[in-house]
This record gives sequence, structure tokens and C-alpha cells, in this order.
Amino acid sequence: MTHRVVVLALDGAIPFELGIPGRIFGAARGPGDTPLYEVVTCTADGRPVRSAADFAIAVDHDATVLAGADTVVIPPFARPDTGQAAVALAHIRPGTRIMSICTGSFVLAAAGLLDGRRATTHWGEADHFQRLFPKVKLDPKVLFVDDGDVLTSAGAAAGVDLCLHVVRRDHGSEVANRAARRCVVPPWRDGGQAQYIERPVPEPHDTGTAPVRAWALERLDRPITLAGLAAQAGMSVRTLSRRFREEVGVSPGRWLTRQRVELARQLLESSDLPVDQIARRAGFGTALSLRQHLHAALGVSPLAYRRTFHRQDGERLSGELSARAYAVGGGE
Repeated sequence: MTHRVVVLALDGAIPFELGIPGRIFGAARGPGDTPLYEVVTCTADGRPVRSAADFAIAVDHDATVLAGADTVVIPPFARPDTGQAAVALAHIRPGTRIMSICTGSFVLAAAGLLDGRRATTHWGEADHFQRLFPKVKLDPKVLFVDDGDVLTSAGAAAGVDLCLHVVRRDHGSEVANRAARRCVVPPWRDGGQAQYIERPVPEPHDTGTAPVRAWALERLDRPITLAGLAAQAGMSVRTLSRRFREEVGVSPGRWLTRQRVELARQLLESSDLPVDQIARRAGFGTALSLRQHLHAALGVSPLAYRRTFHRQDGERLSGELSARAYAVGGGE
């Protein structure tokens, strides 16, 4: 089923950030180029709102559409009116995923949705935010914070990072990277997002596979067996495999290979390491094994991929992309 994303446009909406969800989620496609998300925009009362630019924004929906949302996005706005937002947020169903971009986090905090949670906002507003909402565990140094059903991002383009992260969380790296290329934006920031983003620590009662996936991502350069994953998760191999498929859509082994391919791609794009070193860091062991897996996933060799996507200071990414690499094929 198509996942419904509803974007709430408030008075003083900043047009760039307001358009990010539609652009990124709209570019996320499944098999046969089918849309994975439906994105609609609403205002509190269905009437046009002023933007932070020199034009008004007219929409087709009022806040009642929020009741049918799977995900709600609150973009930033120049003239905060948290009272107007609070009335709109009352329509949201319990359990709905809520995201904010930039100073949209002020709306979530004013509604009490960030109390006791980790969150971020635009660094320029961090001190003001912390004074207003001392119960929020604010981290202004990260691009975004994923706290499960509530996610917040830093300013402007960090909204792109957050939306791509959500696509990756929902559908995997292949779909997210394909969406990024369609929008001509990097699937992650230079050097990888890991150096910017703090991953949430899973709660002790979490019985899903997220904790063991986080554990595995920190150990991709080491041998990881299905039995080892199951032991780390405290599950039987059969239970782990079933829950992996339910939550991620693929088997543990296939997921692990994908993550290693993605790590190898990041290293090929962002470093000058020799291919054999990249193969070891990504957990493939040998350059030959990396070559086989990368060719199976993308239809190109490591060196061909590096020639296409590697960027050094002062260089521009090549526009001559092979059709298979551009489509981020493979896997399914």
C-alpha cells in the first residue's frame, strides 16, 4: 500500500523546505516504477497561507487530512504561530510518524512531543530553542535525529537528508539511493552521514531486529554469521529470519550483503583507499569478492564505479553515468 505523507503548511512557510518532502518521497519508486508514497499538503483551515517569500501558498486540503496520514511533516516557517499548529496537530492519530524540518521542531516541542526525547533544530536557533524547551534533549551538532516515531532535522538541506533517511529506513538503501540520484542530490553527505548523525540507542524492551542490525553495522569488516546474529539478538535463527523479513523485507544474509555493498560504495566514492583495503573494510575479504558482489548489484566493477562517482577537492561528479549504475540495479 502507498504510504501517505501529509505536509502541514503554516503561515510564513519557507518554500524550499516545504517542497522537500514532495520531491524526495515522490522520487521513491518501487518495482515497475510504482510510487511508494503519496504526498499531500494541507493548511490548518484549508485556506491559503503566506509564505516567507513574496507569494502565497494555496492547498487543496485542511487539517482534517492529517487524520489519514501515515507520516506528518512539519516544515519551518518564518513567523511562528504554535497555537495555529496545535489546533492542526490535534487531528493526528496516535502512533503516526511525525517529522520536522529545521525550526518546525518548535511546533513539536510546543506540543510536548519532544519532552524527554533527543531532537535537533537549526544551529542558529538552538540556544533559543533550549531556553524555551528545557525538557528536550537538544543536539544542534547533528544533521538529524531519528527517535523512532518522532524525527527532527537541522536547517534547510538537512531536510533532504532526513527524508532520504526515512526512505532508506522504510525501503532500504537501493530505493533511497535511486531517489537521491533522481533528485540529483547525494545519498549521504561527503564522508558519510555516520560522522554527523547520532543513532538512537534501542530501548531495552525492544524485541525487533533494529538493535542487532545496529550491532552488525558496526562490525561489517568482521565475519558475521546468521547464528551469530541470532545469538546477539537473543532469538532463534528461525525467529530472527522471520522478523528480519517482516521488518526489512529481505533475509538477514541478503541485508548484510547490501550493507556491505553500500559501505564499499561509500568508500569508493569518498576515499582513495585501494580496492583490496575497501574489500576488507566492507567485509568481503578480497578484491575479487567485492568485484563480484558490486557487479551483481550494479553491473559495474569497483574501478568503473569509482571513475563515475569519486569526487576530489575541486572536481565535479561525472555526468557520464552508466545506465546500470544510475538505476542502482541489483538485489531484487
